[in-house]
Amino acid sequence: MRGNFIFIISLFYLCTHFNPVHSLNILGVFPYQGKSHFFAFKPYIEELVARGHNVTVISVFPREKPMKNYHDISLGDKVKILKDEFQLQRSYYSIFKISLFLVSTGIENCRTMLADKNVQNLVKSSAKFDVTLVENFNSDCGLGLAYKIGAPVVGLSSCVLMPWYYNRFGIPYNPSYVPFLLLEGGTKPSLYQRVERTVFDFYFKNLYKWYSQRIDQNTLAQYFDDIPPLEELGRNIKFLLIYTNFVLNGPSLTTSNVIEVGGYHITKPKPLPDDLKKFIEESEHGVIYISFGSVFKAASTPKDKVETIIAALSELPQRVIWKWEAKSLPGNPKNIYFSKWLPQNDILADPKVLAFYSHCGLLGTTEAIYHGVPMVAMPIFGDQPSNAAAVEESGLGVQIQLNELTKTKLIEKFRTVLDPSFRERVKILSKAWHDRPISAMDSAIYWTEYAARHNNFTFRSAAADVPLYQYLCLDVIVVLIVLFVAFAAIIKTLVSFLLLRKSSVTKDKKI
Repeated sequence: MRGNFIFIISLFYLCTHFNPVHSLNILGVFPYQGKSHFFAFKPYIEELVARGHNVTVISVFPREKPMKNYHDISLGDKVKILKDEFQLQRSYYSIFKISLFLVSTGIENCRTMLADKNVQNLVKSSAKFDVTLVENFNSDCGLGLAYKIGAPVVGLSSCVLMPWYYNRFGIPYNPSYVPFLLLEGGTKPSLYQRVERTVFDFYFKNLYKWYSQRIDQNTLAQYFDDIPPLEELGRNIKFLLIYTNFVLNGPSLTTSNVIEVGGYHITKPKPLPDDLKKFIEESEHGVIYISFGSVFKAASTPKDKVETIIAALSELPQRVIWKWEAKSLPGNPKNIYFSKWLPQNDILADPKVLAFYSHCGLLGTTEAIYHGVPMVAMPIFGDQPSNAAAVEESGLGVQIQLNELTKTKLIEKFRTVLDPSFRERVKILSKAWHDRPISAMDSAIYWTEYAARHNNFTFRSAAADVPLYQYLCLDVIVVLIVLFVAFAAIIKTLVSFLLLRKSSVTKDKKI
């Protein structure tokens, strides 16, 4: 009887103190055609829906299976999905090509999205949205759309911050210790690398401002006549959810409205296919996993590089699982299991997987630290050089550059990360990465809902609004210089006067 009474009281308390979730109407704007980008956002969008929110998504990747309260506006039939766009080379010319690729695709994404009849109908319908999710990558066109529907913006980034976004959030960029996503050097660059960063930072920011933003502004003006400057709209973003974590990427000087949410895409591991599971279980010395991502095909790797990798692997006792799209590997090595698709997260979760040889995409790198698997990082393009530097500096793994790839050097890198003491340190690092007050997903959802609840507030740093001369303290320096010169002039005048007077007194005494 007493137990029933306690149960009734407890139930009454829960009913009267339950804080109901207010269902939000959310618009997601993701016109970029990069698979890895949208796949990073997909679990977050689905979780918003699972928590009772109504989400409309403009993207190139519509859902294959319908989901209640998830509504697609698909651009997939108008945009070619990004694949095989990059070659295995690293040079200033390749960085220049990437810069043009970024701004040109951003401009084209803007035109395609605004020309879409469903997008136009959405704006004309005067639908009310509580918050707009906009990818912060290669275009600010989505900010103009968000302004038109009158919803506060939460920005999303699936990589480290792009060069042109530092100023709008008031984040200082100092090439002496802040990595540049396309270049090597991490937080400890050489003098040459600091010069590189300074030049490329200036180039990228001006290319975006005077080319990409200007054209996007004109494109928006073809449809709407009242869109403020895009950079101004960018400064009004409530929060930026960035897919990093300080344990991996290092401490930074980001502002309070830039929230690190690295890791929310990782789900609970699923059972492996029987043949793959058997291959791993029968490995006496463990397994090395190899994947170079979803954007370029591993089979397009130059033959000499492939042969170098296979030759190095043949010297190691571990079995190998390789994401490989071709029907065979040179020499048909028996210790290598390969497939054009592999359940990467599930593989890395297996305790017998001892090392991960990767191009260092941020999603795969995040999965590696999540599961505590040491990495051999070989960056190819995009943000991978800065990710690889973070891998090495954090202690998650070691780097090897494509142009220095030799059998001897690769074996040396593998033996480093396969050493039990190295692997133990990575497990400790993984524990630190997991140790956070709330999960990455809960954090992302919380700040999204927060932006909707408090849409009248601006959370940007004051540094974003300070004029450049004040930000650099040039006015203070000028004042100090003027005071110093004035003080020096006064001292000089006073000394001259005293010397002149002393000379006059001396002459009078002689007379």
